[in-house]
Amino acid sequence: MLKHTLAAALALCVVGTAHAGKTLDAVKQRGQLVCGVNPSLPGFSAADSQGNWTGLDVDICKAVAATVLNDASKIKWVPLNASQRFAALQSGEVDVLSRNTTWTLTRDASLGLHFTGTTYYDGQGFMVTKKSKITSAKQLKGATVCVQSGTTTEKNLTDYSKAAGLNMKPVVFETQEATNKAYFAGRCQAYTTDASGLASVRNKEAGNPEDHVILPELISKEPLGPSVRRGDDEFFAIVKWVVFALIEAEEYGITQANVDQMKADSKDPVVQRILGTSEDTGKLLGLDKDWAYRAIKATGNYGEIFERNVGPKSALKLPRGANNLWSKGGFMYAPPVR
Repeated sequence: MLKHTLAAALALCVVGTAHAGKTLDAVKQRGQLVCGVNPSLPGFSAADSQGNWTGLDVDICKAVAATVLNDASKIKWVPLNASQRFAALQSGEVDVLSRNTTWTLTRDASLGLHFTGTTYYDGQGFMVTKKSKITSAKQLKGATVCVQSGTTTEKNLTDYSKAAGLNMKPVVFETQEATNKAYFAGRCQAYTTDASGLASVRNKEAGNPEDHVILPELISKEPLGPSVRRGDDEFFAIVKWVVFALIEAEEYGITQANVDQMKADSKDPVVQRILGTSEDTGKLLGLDKDWAYRAIKATGNYGEIFERNVGPKSALKLPRGANNLWSKGGFMYAPPVR
């Protein structure tokens, strides 16, 4: 009986205001979130000539900065190539890695990091020239394929080629820029990476995007999302729940344009909890009650982030597909903010 009483008392002690955690303390002390991003993947992360960063991955960092620093602009952007990215997070050079990175068992279990959720469900594909008249990956037998090293892409290509008996010949490059250049110079018959990346590269680098075709087959699952260092559960929870709040905001119709009106007038208990007008969920994260309101105000909900950066009306023109809400046939499903 005494054991149960002590356990209950301990549980009560645990519930309440969370300690901020060392990463959040450091972010607040420096007044800046340090975010690792892809140097140049338009739609996900890219800087213009004035140094202004935009993209889906960029907006996730902006939402986190707005949440913890009350200012989406207080971010130091650190461009990282594929081989640099994990070391930069492990060493503390960046606070968050938001860089079109696939969540895999090996990365999750052995690299000293935690993935905080999936912000884009993708799959690896192939791009070829239209004049090649290739319409299926199955026609790439013996083909040279441009691929970047230090990525899941390289291993997926080897696995697919072996399983399908295609004997493809990988032509490997260390950086994305070198891979792009080689493909468009005709050094390879095909280019392989995540399908969203192919769309981005085609749109940005091709002289005429219409001259290049992304083949219909996807040969892998590539759940992309931000990650944080292992060992700071408080900051892990914050980044994870910022992503979930953006998804749940879309589900309940909270947008960048109406968030103030919803905060003032909504009688929906779920909306009130998300926007901090009823229960204070922020104290459980070491934050204040307006934490999710600030994220949504800064970037809009997940659907707005998707449409603005990669959706059908953007330069990339990617369909919502698997990245739609679960209630609309997609995979986007957030645990409830309650």
